[in-house]
Amino acid sequence: MLALRVCTPLLLLLPFSALAQVVERTDAKAQDQLPSRWSAGVAVVHRDSEYAGEGTRTRLYPNIAYDGDRVYLRGAALGYRAYTDDRFELRTFIAGRLDGLDADDFGVAELARRGVDRRLLSDRDDSVDVGVGASWKGAAGKLDLDARVDVSGTSDGYAVALDYSYPLTLGRTTLVPSVGAVRLSADMADYYYGILDEEIARGVAAYHPGAATAPRASLSLVHPFAKRWALLGNLEYRALPDVLKDSPLVELGKDNSTSLFVGISRGF
Repeated sequence: MLALRVCTPLLLLLPFSALAQVVERTDAKAQDQLPSRWSAGVAVVHRDSEYAGEGTRTRLYPNIAYDGDRVYLRGAALGYRAYTDDRFELRTFIAGRLDGLDADDFGVAELARRGVDRRLLSDRDDSVDVGVGASWKGAAGKLDLDARVDVSGTSDGYAVALDYSYPLTLGRTTLVPSVGAVRLSADMADYYYGILDEEIARGVAAYHPGAATAPRASLSLVHPFAKRWALLGNLEYRALPDVLKDSPLVELGKDNSTSLFVGISRGF
């Protein structure tokens, strides 16, 4: 099943951050003026979903970012840098979580193989998170910590992510390989991968995965060209732990999900 949607980007924040740094260096050298703070463009995200019968999901995104001294806007995340120096940054933010899923996006036959009648399922909604983040960087690379909690009442859960990255410069191109993991609280994992109480009341067998940790790895690319333009890319692989893989909402035998982000942006 292929879905094409127009919306605002969510958690693909690494390309925006890397873009801001590369544009700043490029503009300062090539044009001898203040670096770009605003950038705008378009991006496409193609995701191979783990959910039963959903298949691939393709979304078209407006790609808008602002990087000020304190305030930043990256996709659906608005943040404030409470403290920053050459090696450490502490920030707070509010961000959208676009992990929602319509019940109709599931496959009837694929759910049936898991013993679930699609007509008995409810939608999983998007939400709004508030969080704090911290970054440490040095000669050995960069460490990012991100903790956020759902404040919209959708899942009432939280997520904590820890990632290590090491940027590589090849001419004008910056490559950023990264490895890490995301820890979902029991409430958040139960909402997006478990069976809701209202669905149990309709006759769906109960399933509550509880808290889960999903390892992930990614490779990001930023290539500036034509002064203020940049090509962005991000490929991410996320492994599903057994408690998520065993969910009746997940494709039988599926143990991972992948996503590809490709975009173009211009600094102003």
